[in-house]
Amino acid sequence: MITTIILLAIVFLSYIMIKILLKYAHKLELYDVPNERSHHCNITPSGAGIGFVGTLLLSLILFYSDFCLEYPFLLLSLVIVFGLGVYDDMHDVSAKKKFVVIFFAVFLMSFDGFVVESLGVWYGYNITLPYIVALPFTMFAIAGFTNALNLIDGIDGLAGSVSIVILLFFAFIGFEYGDTLISTLASFTIAVIVGFLFLNWNPAKIFMGDSGSLSLGYIISILSLLSLEYIHPISVAYLAALPLLDTLIVMVRRIRRDKSPFSPDKTHIHHIMVKFFDMNVKKTVAFLVILQIVFSAIGYMILDTINKNGGTNVPLFSLFGFALMFVLFYMIFTGIQKRQIALDKK
Repeated sequence: MITTIILLAIVFLSYIMIKILLKYAHKLELYDVPNERSHHCNITPSGAGIGFVGTLLLSLILFYSDFCLEYPFLLLSLVIVFGLGVYDDMHDVSAKKKFVVIFFAVFLMSFDGFVVESLGVWYGYNITLPYIVALPFTMFAIAGFTNALNLIDGIDGLAGSVSIVILLFFAFIGFEYGDTLISTLASFTIAVIVGFLFLNWNPAKIFMGDSGSLSLGYIISILSLLSLEYIHPISVAYLAALPLLDTLIVMVRRIRRDKSPFSPDKTHIHHIMVKFFDMNVKKTVAFLVILQIVFSAIGYMILDTINKNGGTNVPLFSLFGFALMFVLFYMIFTGIQKRQIALDKK
């Protein structure tokens, strides 16, 4: 059973682990050197994910030992993605290699029976996937979102704060449906992020690094998959809308400019808001967190609507609504970016 004392202990342990890491970060060569895409000007310690994800794994073993016994491959897959992030913090890993490792982690997780077998019921038709399709679909979906969260980790406090909003809704779903795995994994992850944010809020003393962002993206992907037992996939899309929309918009924009969709740049929503609207980092984070709260609330309302309809059909407008949001966000932020480029040339 999750208690307040356990969660507070996890918050404290996460904070202490990151403080220790902060002390030895430079000796371990865990630091971020500013470049043309950075919002910080000084060399800053990184790799805080080693501290808070390590705390999460330890907490699961200490306070939720059944997790290790019932879902060994799920735990192993999380350790692999965490290890990938740690290695990437110390040595740069290409996007392609990251995808390969995450694919392998998802393949291992499938041995515990976790694959996307259905895309939900749409007006009386249950769209099920044969295993030969379900496994690769799950691999691409989880790898895609894992990297999506990694991509929004661009300014102090953003990835951690947005993750907490998303995780809170998943935790609520876990408690509502009595799913211990969902509620515990979500609650423990929130606790370790809170410990981290004490040191990451602007101006940040340390960054989470890929050890943190990849692990968080993977955990949220796992929770999304687990939640499909109770909620419709379109609700999941809204619950985690901000990272998904940002990544889709950036990738489409890069492809239209004949660039690799994985090439780094400063065209993410948070970059544009800070530069064009002259918003400071704290205001940008606050605005985007509120935006994610709105998205997640819409996702939960869609879930409630489906339940009132007998849990079988999803309102078609919810799918069109998500597509419309993508189009609107793309037009607005692409227009803003073009205007900024024109102003810079003057």
